[in-house]
Amino acid sequence: MIDQSIFQNKTAAYYTLGCKLNFAETSAIGRQLFNSGITRVRKGQQADICVINTCSVTELADKKGRQAIRKAIQEHPSAFVVVTGCYAQLKPDDIAQIDGVDLVLGAEQKLDVVKYLEDLKKKDKGEVVTSKTHRIRSFVPSVSADDRTRYFLKVQDGCDYFCSFCTIPFARGRSRNGSIADLVKQAEQVVLEGGKEIVLTGVNIGDFGHTTKEKFIDLLKRLDDVEGVERYRISSIEPNLLTDEIIDFVANSKRFAPHFHMPLQSGSDEVLKLMKRKYDTALFRHKVEKIKSILPEAFIGVDVIVGVRGETDAYFEEGRAFIESIDFSQLHVFTYSERPGTQALQIDYSVDTKTKHARSKALHDLSDKKHLAFHKSQIGNKKTVLFEHTNRGEKMHGFTENYIKLYADYNPDFINKAMEVEVGEYNDEEMAMKALY
Repeated sequence: MIDQSIFQNKTAAYYTLGCKLNFAETSAIGRQLFNSGITRVRKGQQADICVINTCSVTELADKKGRQAIRKAIQEHPSAFVVVTGCYAQLKPDDIAQIDGVDLVLGAEQKLDVVKYLEDLKKKDKGEVVTSKTHRIRSFVPSVSADDRTRYFLKVQDGCDYFCSFCTIPFARGRSRNGSIADLVKQAEQVVLEGGKEIVLTGVNIGDFGHTTKEKFIDLLKRLDDVEGVERYRISSIEPNLLTDEIIDFVANSKRFAPHFHMPLQSGSDEVLKLMKRKYDTALFRHKVEKIKSILPEAFIGVDVIVGVRGETDAYFEEGRAFIESIDFSQLHVFTYSERPGTQALQIDYSVDTKTKHARSKALHDLSDKKHLAFHKSQIGNKKTVLFEHTNRGEKMHGFTENYIKLYADYNPDFINKAMEVEVGEYNDEEMAMKALY
């Protein structure tokens, strides 16, 4: 048993990289440390503990993780340094060898960090505590607030899909989830804290239910009844798991925003097969058309990856033509990064760096065109905006239910307040539409 009196009056600094799920989990770690007597360090002060929550989705993410670790050690040279997250699960020994790292915690251990802190004395060599990925079973609900108006609620973790390009199942383990009852309590707590918007997040949220034998649609229905929440957004969801029932529910719900985000990854069926995805372009087109048929003003974000192994020039052009043919609002374009241990490395055809960059630019250009067109299609519409706290150049910004970014002159009375406004013209400098009220 750790004597938690040693934690009193101690401070911690937090560094988070990667996805919104990581941010939610860092918040959960912060609350755990706070409950043990450890407060967040103030700017300019030296921390007693540093927690770095890493990402490993690409080689660049690994590099940024190492940079963040070294930055934390440089800024807080006497601090007890804890590294966790996906990079820590996949490459714990590499991290432990970094001078100044004291403790490396895997995916199973990171949300029970106090258990491993001991006396906070610096170690001669980093200690590694991880579990085999296939043995990871625990789920700890996590919720975080950003500096805007929204909270991120973790409803699911892990993935059973094992797509050929992806390391996430190895970093986070198999699919698991919290109970509907516990997640509803988390949403109710957000309301008590003054939160108005909640984003449901996870690794593969549509796969919700493995642990509790519940259904994702039932979670949505229960959350929709939580009074005080202005709106929910569903984060990225696999197209094969975004059922027509879920789309119909969102269209008729009280609080779920007409905002969908689906990973396509490639518009070529042959490339999708190489990726070992669970759908084809016909199904993806059906989902987009289904959404637009009942929610014509819905925002649809789409993830794509360029330059994967096996993506020939012909496959890329086929994919680009498909992407251009569907009614999306914005692309999130990722450049393929080879990851050790993935099945994609067995595919012979490799795309050179120059070609990857050219393909990325082509899809970014297409995204910019579609994104601007979607924004301009909303001019004159009445929408509900939640303005954020941040004051930038005497302007404030917020998003409508269908994810249109608006700006207005700064007014503290508007912060975190649901307001009906008219969507005005697009302003290049603000990169947003003007809110008219």
